Amino acid sequence: MSTQGTAEKEINHPDKVKATANMTIEAIQNRFVELTKAYKALTDETVRENLEKYGNPDGRIDVSMGIAIPKWIVEGKNNIWVLGFYGIIFGGALPALVGRWWFGSRQKTKDGINASSAGTFFKSLKEESSFEEVLGTFAKAFQWEFPARKAALSCALDNLEKQIEEKAGSKYQEVKKVCGDDTLSRKGLILLYAHLLRLDIQSSILRKEQRKILLHTPLLLNALLNIATSRNWLSPSLAVMRLHAYITQAVLPGPERIRFAQLPGITLEEVSTLAPKATDLREFEQALIEKHDIRILDVKIALTKWGRVEIVDAAFRVIGERIVTPSSIVFLVVKLRISPPLSNHVQEKELNIDETKRRIKFNEEKDEEFLVNRKEAEELPPDNLLPGWVHAPYWPGERKPSWWIVLGDEKSNRVVVPPTKVTDVPFAQPNHERDYRSYKIQFQAPQNVGVFTWKVQLISDSFVNEDASHEITLKIEDASTLPNDVQFEDEISDPDEDSIAGQMAAMRGGPVKKKTIDGGSDDESTTDDDENDDDTSSDSDSD
Repeated sequence: MSTQGTAEKEINHPDKVKATANMTIEAIQNRFVELTKAYKALTDETVRENLEKYGNPDGRIDVSMGIAIPKWIVEGKNNIWVLGFYGIIFGGALPALVGRWWFGSRQKTKDGINASSAGTFFKSLKEESSFEEVLGTFAKAFQWEFPARKAALSCALDNLEKQIEEKAGSKYQEVKKVCGDDTLSRKGLILLYAHLLRLDIQSSILRKEQRKILLHTPLLLNALLNIATSRNWLSPSLAVMRLHAYITQAVLPGPERIRFAQLPGITLEEVSTLAPKATDLREFEQALIEKHDIRILDVKIALTKWGRVEIVDAAFRVIGERIVTPSSIVFLVVKLRISPPLSNHVQEKELNIDETKRRIKFNEEKDEEFLVNRKEAEELPPDNLLPGWVHAPYWPGERKPSWWIVLGDEKSNRVVVPPTKVTDVPFAQPNHERDYRSYKIQFQAPQNVGVFTWKVQLISDSFVNEDASHEITLKIEDASTLPNDVQFEDEISDPDEDSIAGQMAAMRGGPVKKKTIDGGSDDESTTDDDENDDDTSSDSDSD
């Protein structure tokens, strides 16, 4: 074998083999090296042992990796300095950083505000608090939310406060009294009122601080709202929710006419003089047309996208039940749509009896599907029109409109169900089968039997004086006291067997309407009516 290896080695020697189109000089040389190693593996015991142990005739190949660091770091004379550096980083800086994060997080509540601010809200807010008292309580938090800065620009603040006192009058003094004498709280209150009165601030530093305060107000207001609703106080809760819209539109709470200042180009001073007889946005727009005001185009565009929400319907529903019993799980289902003052009026198509029945059945099926669905907002079809960004030129950023749904008892000033915030309310589309969106809120019914008259209120966080309300009654009945025929029979017929309501009733052992087979039915009158309808439709077709 050694003779054959020697002969093949000589034949493939680079000096004896010529390069061809399929064999280059590099390939010939590599081939010769492989043959040489193979020959040595047969004749040299060391090479053979390396090949068997390591799979390589050259023996073990060690691979080492390292980090390129400066030489002075690993020199022995600098060990003390290197150790000192690591000691400062891991023994001092890192614990300080972790401690700062830990103690800083302990000072924040789950709402993202300072714990002292939350404590002040809890102590200062009262059940009978007026709007000015709510605003003053809100301003108290500025002393903890924003760290102290250099005591400069006091003259600029004093000048701003003088302008505020001239425009706001005694209302500002009332808020200032509730806010207290703290310097930081007073500074934040002045900057907030300057925004609400749309005052021009000359100092760039104060403008930056005002922007910072405004962007932080949603967190503070949400925390204040949580404290008000945790005590079930209705009036303070409504005041906090409405304060969102006033700050967004830079409008100070006042008479109903103040809503006109939200329109493009309309100043606070023009609200009372531009159209003195106007009582709503539509009349204000007509007054601008009569005056040939150049701002009418922008006003019309804004009014066609105005976030005026309409409560289409509100009702209490219990899954699979026709009555509400004590302590049962109840759903408040509210149907909403946006109906702007200048919506594009489309003549609604008149429906005949069959089309009306089909639409009612379609909506009832959709209502049942949504009721058993886990989602709190109904799924929207892709062709629904949704609102865009709010027209709020004084707000430092873009804002998407939202609304709170709150169920309250005005007589006792109590919140029955905590507010739920909703968004993406669709615009009204008259010829659509379902030009609204349903939202539901789950709560537990009262333990006592009786009739409860409450009010569903819809509060906007972006539009001033565009709230909506709907009175609603909840009747709590004891099923055990009802007659047997009343417990299971009412003016509503039994649900169909193949419908969602029918399947749920069947699971509870309740009565359902059997599916018709070969024209038969358990209800002869229903069958006769269907036949009459068929005859009528066939006659109309033949005509």
